[in-house]
Amino acid sequence: MTGVITCVSVVSCASGDKKKEQKPLNIVYIMTDDHTAQMMSCYDTRYMDTPNLDRIAADGVRFTQSFVANSLSGPSRACMITGKHSCSNKFYDNTTCVFDSSQQTFPKLLQQAGYQTALVGKWHLESLPSGFDYWEIIPGQGYYYNPDFITQNNDTIQRHGYITNLITDDAIDWMENKRDPKKPFCLLIHHKAIHRNWMADISNLTLYEDKTFPLPDNFFDDYEGRPAAAAQEMSIVKNMDMLYDLKMLLPDKESRLKSLYEEFLGRMDKEQRDAWDRFYVPVINDFYSKNLQGEELANWKFQRYMRDYMKTVKSLDDNVGRVLDYLKEKGLLDNTLVVYTSDQGFYMGEHGWFDKRFMYEESMRTPLIMRLPQGLERRGDITEMVQNIDYAPTFLELTGAEIPADIQGVSLVPLLKGEHPKEWRKALYYHFYEYPAEHMVKRHYGIRTERYKLIHFYDDIDEWELYDLQSDSTEMHNLYGKTGYDSLTIELKRALLNLQVMYSDSIYRR
Repeated sequence: MTGVITCVSVVSCASGDKKKEQKPLNIVYIMTDDHTAQMMSCYDTRYMDTPNLDRIAADGVRFTQSFVANSLSGPSRACMITGKHSCSNKFYDNTTCVFDSSQQTFPKLLQQAGYQTALVGKWHLESLPSGFDYWEIIPGQGYYYNPDFITQNNDTIQRHGYITNLITDDAIDWMENKRDPKKPFCLLIHHKAIHRNWMADISNLTLYEDKTFPLPDNFFDDYEGRPAAAAQEMSIVKNMDMLYDLKMLLPDKESRLKSLYEEFLGRMDKEQRDAWDRFYVPVINDFYSKNLQGEELANWKFQRYMRDYMKTVKSLDDNVGRVLDYLKEKGLLDNTLVVYTSDQGFYMGEHGWFDKRFMYEESMRTPLIMRLPQGLERRGDITEMVQNIDYAPTFLELTGAEIPADIQGVSLVPLLKGEHPKEWRKALYYHFYEYPAEHMVKRHYGIRTERYKLIHFYDDIDEWELYDLQSDSTEMHNLYGKTGYDSLTIELKRALLNLQVMYSDSIYRR
């Protein structure tokens, strides 16, 4: 039990120290799906308030340069749990891969260090979880209403209620009734929210209807100089499904995803469906009566999307508050690290899009906030560049467990102690593989430094993009091949190759 020691690494253990022995550190890791920093008021106050998420940031740290290695649900989760890039953990995409559950993960290493480990909610790695003393997961993407859960007995059971509430219920029940209170624990709470198609809890359906949101400045992006961006199928105007995404269902209306939305509605009981229809039927009738076209229709779709997304966030924020309140009530906050993040960012109309996948800022970035336990006194913003492969070594170091040499991420503990290591990374590597697939985003890899980003789109395309993030933060002007950028491009390509070699991504041999 190398990790269960009387003095965790964040507390001084010098000989003669008279301080009271520190309890072993617990970890509560909360991860959502597709929750973007634009929709958290501790990052961005333009749209909505998230008071409970803000509590985490206020009592700890907010990472302002937090990124993922592959902006897609399953691959991002595999990067997080292994501390390795997709090329090393071998879970590249959601359509062809099954996660090798026999491989090394940080929950397994924590188990070896004497920790109890638990996972509730979304897994989305196709194989069954391993390395957990307790788990209960939703199959695939799951349902918002009356969802199915897979238990450790490999039984599939249906639970009644709204999924964000149910996952939180299960997490709190495990902490209260199923764990050994004499042992430290690591609990992973993985929510379905805020994944497409943003079906809010019936208690929140009427919220935000009085809000009108300004269109992003690049909502009507023409993608000049960016053919890969032009080829996507994630446009709010062109690709957002009127029935599935925007809920404008009528019997005589058809769409590609109509049957899937009808399946979701079919999960509801009578009370839930009646409440749903009381809200949506007037909205549906009003929409079709107006026969909107052109920019008016585009704006209507954007407003509807924003409101539905926010309503789904509201339930999530409420349930984060439930977890924080439980930890406080039980006296666990002082020795528990509470982490909140998402599996990637998301587009809220920037470039005219929803979804993620691209290496552009809105989807490569992910929120990351931590409420710190006693012994870690750092507060405020951490500005160094971090990536989701860093979570595993961070948790291992904080619990006193050994960090295996093959983990590719770096521990964030020095940053949590208030240090600013001179040797901290200067660049991040990114690789997206899932093509052809939903939304048709081309395969690409790239490098991001503090100021510049170089991206190579490949497979059935061969296009490079270069951005100066200091002068072009919205990535509208591709500088690749422009006069004056030759030496910078050569330098970035060399640094990109070095990262591919370091992370053993064999794409560089092509």
